[in-house]
Amino acid sequence: MLVSDFDYELPEASIAQTPRPRGRSRLLVVDRVAGSWQEATIRDLPRLLNRGDLMVANDTRVFPARLIGRRDPSGGTVECLLLERINNVEWFALMHPGQKLKPGARVIFEDSARAPGWVLRAEVHERLFYGRRRIRLTVGAAPGGDADVDRAIDAMGHVPLPPYIRRDDDPEDRERYQTIFARARGSVAAPTAGLHFDRSTLASLQSDGIDWATLTLHVGYGTFKPVRAVEVQKHQVDAEQFDIPAATVDAIQAARARGGRIVAVGTTTTRALESAAGETDLRAGSGVAELFIYPGYRFRVVDTLLTNFHLPRSSLFMLVGAFAGRELMLAAYRDAIARGFLFYSYGDAMLIR
Repeated sequence: MLVSDFDYELPEASIAQTPRPRGRSRLLVVDRVAGSWQEATIRDLPRLLNRGDLMVANDTRVFPARLIGRRDPSGGTVECLLLERINNVEWFALMHPGQKLKPGARVIFEDSARAPGWVLRAEVHERLFYGRRRIRLTVGAAPGGDADVDRAIDAMGHVPLPPYIRRDDDPEDRERYQTIFARARGSVAAPTAGLHFDRSTLASLQSDGIDWATLTLHVGYGTFKPVRAVEVQKHQVDAEQFDIPAATVDAIQAARARGGRIVAVGTTTTRALESAAGETDLRAGSGVAELFIYPGYRFRVVDTLLTNFHLPRSSLFMLVGAFAGRELMLAAYRDAIARGFLFYSYGDAMLIR
């Protein structure tokens, strides 16, 4: 199976640069059995699902992981993307310019306009693979003497918008690049299928007898990792931590017992559920999602998928190709482009039944 089999042409104008208002996204509803699709809106979800179905969403919370600072003492500009916390003070990070930031290099982050009184210091401890660094963060100064690193990051950090959004983040992104049910801090990218929901849509789902449950998978920068292999099977996805509460497993089992479908809100939810299922029953608890889903995979938990439109030749497009069939997805994507649907993180949505 070749990666080129999952390619398609996307005009630049089809890539959403700003979000629609919550609850206003367009929705392409794909019928896997009939091989057809129709247009709706995200607010039509209650009529498109059945009483007794269960929606499962990712409640991870994006933090402002992009920091802009200067080398100490030379003053050269440095950009840092925090990837994963190791402990209270150490992080894995991507830093630019990478070649100059060797172990022992020091960086100062401050922004008098956005975060007056805050100073955050970093020291590079180790160079790792793929340009990553292990760094130590400490608060150099803080209003009221508060030495909390997370508060300093929140004060001066920038929303880590995806690279295909070709603009700087703005204050609106702090709220909009976040689901309304975000709870557990830890992601550097949003679980974008959840961005479409507003309170009214959630209330309508509940009143129509469609249940709701959550899990947590912290989305890493690997979600944007290009597939560089020629053959699909030779690609390896980055591992991501997840946690599935016992209450969510119970809700899935109850939905199954009453004949309801399990509706995954997004590919991150899908990867967590399918990773936790393994070859046996779905298990509650923490784990690592290393599962690469591509055509030929047999889904064990997810019956219906709500998702955004994904990049060509990406592991996420391969996942939806596994769920609905590659040819059907390519045809639906081509029609969505012709209809003016918007793609990627701030784009429109697709419901695959």
